[in-house]
Amino acid sequence: MTLFQSIILGIVQGLTEFLPVSSSAHLVLIPYWLGWSFPEDQIFVFDVLVQMGTLLAVILYFWSDLMKIIRAAMIGLAHKTPFANADARLGWLVVLATIPAGFAGLLLKDAVEASFKSPIATASLLLVTSLLLILAEVFGKQRSALDKMGWLDALIIGLFQALSLFPGISRSGSTITGGLLRGLDRTTAARFSFLMSIPIMAAAGGVAFMDMLSIQNLTSFLPVMVAGFTGAAVVGFLSIKWLLNYLRSHSFLVFAAYCAVIFVITWIIKLIRG
Repeated sequence: MTLFQSIILGIVQGLTEFLPVSSSAHLVLIPYWLGWSFPEDQIFVFDVLVQMGTLLAVILYFWSDLMKIIRAAMIGLAHKTPFANADARLGWLVVLATIPAGFAGLLLKDAVEASFKSPIATASLLLVTSLLLILAEVFGKQRSALDKMGWLDALIIGLFQALSLFPGISRSGSTITGGLLRGLDRTTAARFSFLMSIPIMAAAGGVAFMDMLSIQNLTSFLPVMVAGFTGAAVVGFLSIKWLLNYLRSHSFLVFAAYCAVIFVITWIIKLIRG
């Protein structure tokens, strides 16, 4: 992987991690479209580590919220009233929503890694994302604020997140869909989706870090990873801000159409190449 390729893929990660179009799909499909080929021991680790760039972006964007949540949770535990404060309650709901994807990630690690090797399967799963977004628009009630969310809502949204372990099924798209189907409005569902991305991306990054240590010639690969990480962090921060503003007055249907178009383009490329 060259420095140029790393920067391009980092920017792609930053653009697509928080938009409901599956960043993992784009990290599989962009190299497929452009005919880029990377060593297998590097590409999966690189893909997860550029997610750490977007993890940094979401932490920075929601820094004040995170500090309130952590502080309230610690005070609640100290006073043995962990759910008395709204911020502390939100923190525990985020933890609960993370559990399904955490278990699924441990159980399906090999299958998930293998799925990154099939661009056609990845493109096909984008249709699942498209369908989820359409269902969210058709059946989402958009009537509840975040302080009305209960433990069952968080658990169901967490189950939607578990679907997104496979490339092509957008994490933000699936979790926002889960939020809308549970009655949250678009902006609130997106905010909870971004907050609940933090634990799962941090866990994935930890696994990738261990895998990274086994890469041969790691020192020569580090500048490439740093470039991708930086691009993902900067563009990811801007993407969060843009999407939250966009959702105040727009639907997800344009993203549903986009996912379908990417599916068609991938199949056209496959047919042309034979």
